[in-house]
Amino acid sequence: MSGELLEIEDYSGAFRSPTGELTPVLHDVSYRLKEGALTAVVGETGSGKSLVALSVLGIQPASFVRRSGRILFRGVDLLSLDEKAMRKIRGAEISMVFQDARAALNPVFTVGRQLADVYQLQHGGGRSAAMKQAIEALRRVSIPEPARRARQYPHEFSGGMAQRAMIAMAALICEPSLLILDEPTTGLDVTIQSDIMELITDLCRVGGLTTCLITHDLGIVAETCDEVVVMNAGRVVETGSAQAIFTQPQDPYTRRLLAASQLVEGAA
Repeated sequence: MSGELLEIEDYSGAFRSPTGELTPVLHDVSYRLKEGALTAVVGETGSGKSLVALSVLGIQPASFVRRSGRILFRGVDLLSLDEKAMRKIRGAEISMVFQDARAALNPVFTVGRQLADVYQLQHGGGRSAAMKQAIEALRRVSIPEPARRARQYPHEFSGGMAQRAMIAMAALICEPSLLILDEPTTGLDVTIQSDIMELITDLCRVGGLTTCLITHDLGIVAETCDEVVVMNAGRVVETGSAQAIFTQPQDPYTRRLLAASQLVEGAA
C-alpha cells in the first residue's frame, strides 16, 4: 500500500424538496481509501454511505445539493470535473457494482454482448476479440460454461451469477483502479454470499485492486476487510483498522453496532 487513492474531505450536502426546502443529509464526511486495501463503509440504512459512493462517480440524485467538501482521486477533485471528464473516469478508473445485479444488466441483450460492449468502449478492438475477453472474464469469476452463459440473457442467470457477471464487468473488463461495491451480497443466500466475498477478496488481494465495500453486514467486514469507516446519520463517527474497530471500538454508536451484530460480547 503506497498511500491514499481516494480522499473525501468535509463533504456536506442536502436534499432539496420540490418546494425548495433543504434537508441536510451529509455532515462534513471525511475518510480515505488506502491504495490496495479493502475498506468497508458500514452503518445503518440511511446513514449516507451509498450517497457518498454515488457522489464519487458523479451520479448522485439530482435533488442532492452539495454544500461543501472535496472528493480527491489521485489528487484531482472529482467534484470540479465536468461531465465529459467524468465519463473518462467512470469505468476506466472507478467502477461500481450495485446491489441488484440483474436490474443493472440490460434485459434485451445477452450477458456476453454487454460485457463485450463495455470492453470495446474501454479498450477498443473488434467484436470477436471483445467477446473472447468477455468469456474469459466470466471464466475468471467462476461462472461455469462461460461460452454458453455468455449467450444467455440476464433473466437466465441466478442472483449470484448475475452478481459475478457484474463484478466481471466492473473489475475485469474495465480494469479500474478503484472498485466500489454497494451491498453486493444483499438478497443472496449465505453460501452464495460467502462465494461472492471470496471472489471480491481475491480480486483485491491478488490483483492489488483498491476496493470499497458498502455494507451493513459486520460479519463479512470482520472476515475480509482491512479498514473500516463507520457512518451514522450522515456523519463519520469512527475510522480505523478492522482489528481496532472490532477489538477496541471508541464511539458509542460503533459499540452498539457491534453489540447488535453479536460479533463482540459486551461491546455496548
